[in-house]
Amino acid sequence: MHPRIEDYALIGDLQTAALVGRDGSIDWLCLPRFDSPACFAALVGDKDNGHWTLAPRSPQARATRGYRGDSLILDTVWETPEGSVRVTDFMPQRDRAPDLVRVVEGLRGRVEMHGVLRLRFDYGRVVPWVRAVEDSRVAVAGPDSVWLRTPVGAVTYGKDFSTRSELTVAAGERTAFVLTWHPSHRPRPELIDPFAALADATEDWHAWAARCRYQGRYRAAVIRSLITLKGLTYAPTGGIIAALTTSLPEEPGGVRNWDYRYCWLRDATLTLNSLLTAGYLEEAGAWRDWLLRAVAGSPEDLQTMYGLAGERRLPESELPWLSGYDGSLPVRIGNAAVEQWQLDVYGEVLDSFHAARVAGLPAEPHAWSIQRALMDYLETAWRNPDEGIWEIRGPRRDFVHSKVMAWVAADRAVKALRARPQLGGDVNRWRAMRDEVHREVCTRGYSTERGAFTQSYDSTELDAATLLIPRVGFLPGTDPRVVSTVDTVRRELSLPHGPKGMGGAPTGLVRRYRTEGAGVDGLAGSEGTFLVCSFWLADALLLTGRRAAARALFERLLTLRNDVGLLAEEYDPATGRQLGNFPQAFSHVGLVGTAFALHDEGRGAD
Repeated sequence: MHPRIEDYALIGDLQTAALVGRDGSIDWLCLPRFDSPACFAALVGDKDNGHWTLAPRSPQARATRGYRGDSLILDTVWETPEGSVRVTDFMPQRDRAPDLVRVVEGLRGRVEMHGVLRLRFDYGRVVPWVRAVEDSRVAVAGPDSVWLRTPVGAVTYGKDFSTRSELTVAAGERTAFVLTWHPSHRPRPELIDPFAALADATEDWHAWAARCRYQGRYRAAVIRSLITLKGLTYAPTGGIIAALTTSLPEEPGGVRNWDYRYCWLRDATLTLNSLLTAGYLEEAGAWRDWLLRAVAGSPEDLQTMYGLAGERRLPESELPWLSGYDGSLPVRIGNAAVEQWQLDVYGEVLDSFHAARVAGLPAEPHAWSIQRALMDYLETAWRNPDEGIWEIRGPRRDFVHSKVMAWVAADRAVKALRARPQLGGDVNRWRAMRDEVHREVCTRGYSTERGAFTQSYDSTELDAATLLIPRVGFLPGTDPRVVSTVDTVRRELSLPHGPKGMGGAPTGLVRRYRTEGAGVDGLAGSEGTFLVCSFWLADALLLTGRRAAARALFERLLTLRNDVGLLAEEYDPATGRQLGNFPQAFSHVGLVGTAFALHDEGRGAD
């Protein structure tokens, strides 16, 4: 059995990141980028597919952990009968090569530490050739080279195709292991001072977190989510990945396992708004500029997602040598949804540029030309069915959320010309399109029988994405149709407490849509509650005037975070476990957005 998804913590250097388990094992790391092949892939396989464990030898060792203040530096304190030690895991922001540092500090008594480094390149498939060089071990296979610098006094040796280290640490002693990757054809990069790097990283993270504008009662949760978003940012381009991992299942043992190490346009507006509202204008500007570069090109070729630098080709394939997280197969890399056509992304792009304009981000000279081209295409394309925000792998439909986002695109374009007529464009035509989309959605997308906006035209199925209708301004929260939609989604898509089939009170945690019987997504199995949708429900409750209910749900959602404040994509109320890829940017964006909404609506009286 694998550790629970929520048993992991995130460390990273703003170009890649690793997951550290409660047991001291790093089970996931891709080098040198988030989307590179993993050299530690035990997360979706087993220990033979790569990991790095560092922990006391004592079987009675017990660990507690936490981030060092407002940072991405993880401290794990191990208590044993013989003494205690602190292991500090972090990745310094790199100058050239990525480094992973593990500092061991004796706190009490004397503790025997044991390390096992099992490097496996290409997602656990390739066993490297390892040799000793002075105080280091170097592992080489093909294009990859990894150096492990071991502390003075550590006994290091090879066994069972792994590198083992034995070290005894006494109170007051401090030492460090440093793992460094570089291309195998290049010379070894310059060695870092791990203790100076730790001091610099601590100072940098604390200074960054101090810039957050939020001062309400949920400040600690908001800052942790913003740090997580920062940790999922690819600094060279400003792109923000959806999650660190691939193929963590939405249903244990199921097939809903996807690669989320890319940048989704669906996340654009909410992410940008979170960064802008929190005061991180530099990061917001970098994300906006990434978006501008990624979407440049023919409007009909707009994709649902892109690579870290805006790459368009993300072919999906399976890795049959990996056994999957708790047997959940297949393990996939790449994402075939890149080939889908999603109408809603046009609205996300136009809305993002609108948010940037309102916030006063300096405009790029060619940005409006791209937006005009998108609108010219959208004037006719909005009538077409699509795969929708949830990237269904069934037939295309006229998804209500997609049409609403087409309305958003036209609405933001009209507002841009109203504020700055000199930009140029046919405001009358765009206004006419906006009005037509609105009429059609209200006629064909609302079911009087269900008392709700539905998943698609002329359907009775529900979709949590319709909770965004008041948030994007399509209808006010006071509209009876909005109130009824919120109530219906809350009642019918909410999963109960307790084991499946055993009843229990609704949690307010909602699924995206029904998977049983409907067959809309063309996939077998089910999934948990989608955490960002539950944050959307809290927002919708607030916009429909139910502040107390919104706050209660938000605080319930805060309890679902793991011990270091992280959220996956989904949560299963029946088992009390997180599901899906981890940590999930969209979940943390939802948390930040709802915290600010509660704060602003209460005029700061959080």
